[in-house]
Amino acid sequence: MDTFRTLDWVNIKKEMEEIIIEAGQQALDELGLNNVHVELIKLLGKLKFRTSYGQNVLRHSVEVAQLTGLMAVELHLDALIAKRAGLFHDIGKAVDKHTLGTHVQIGFDLAKKYNEGEIVLNAIASHHEDEPFSNPISVLVQAADAISGSRPGARRETLENYIQRLVKLEEIATAFDGVTQAYAIQAGREIRVMVEPSEVDDLKSQQIAQDIAEKIQNEMDYPGQIKVTIIRELRSVMYAK
Repeated sequence: MDTFRTLDWVNIKKEMEEIIIEAGQQALDELGLNNVHVELIKLLGKLKFRTSYGQNVLRHSVEVAQLTGLMAVELHLDALIAKRAGLFHDIGKAVDKHTLGTHVQIGFDLAKKYNEGEIVLNAIASHHEDEPFSNPISVLVQAADAISGSRPGARRETLENYIQRLVKLEEIATAFDGVTQAYAIQAGREIRVMVEPSEVDDLKSQQIAQDIAEKIQNEMDYPGQIKVTIIRELRSVMYAK
């Protein structure tokens, strides 16, 4: 009996790997892309079985690639590189969710490991503004990502739930002493917190960031990760008359 179960598992695993590779290759064929490392093809295929707010991540990635390519043509940029950058922008989501790091960091490391070019790497790193844009195609990828995710019917999350989540993030942050303002940005993937510099020093800023992150983890449900950024700024203004 154990031998039969082992054989069944081996066959199922082999069949699943074939389905994953086929799905990844179909995405490349649909976009007219080639010269992609086989491991990246497998990762693309795995995106077929991932969703974000109910939106299939592989179809989203193909859609972002198509939109980026169309905009690149209008701007007389390299459409193939643009589509490639759009396709791989979320490749980090193919990796197990327990892997340390954001999908941006993971995706960047994977694309670099498998010899993707600088434009693709920057598109991955900058599409949530974790890194600055180094070229126009990266800007197009971010725009296409926003269009694909926000179009009607793309995602299941209702507008009411979305707004409630952003409000909750801001309420959690502003409840801490020394915080003056808080803004949920990047569709709720980041909370930027302004603190009073006369009340909060650098050490306390780090503690507030940690406390806010822990409170979010304990009180909210959300996909992926939420970045907590503390901004402590002192401005001295005088007027010469």
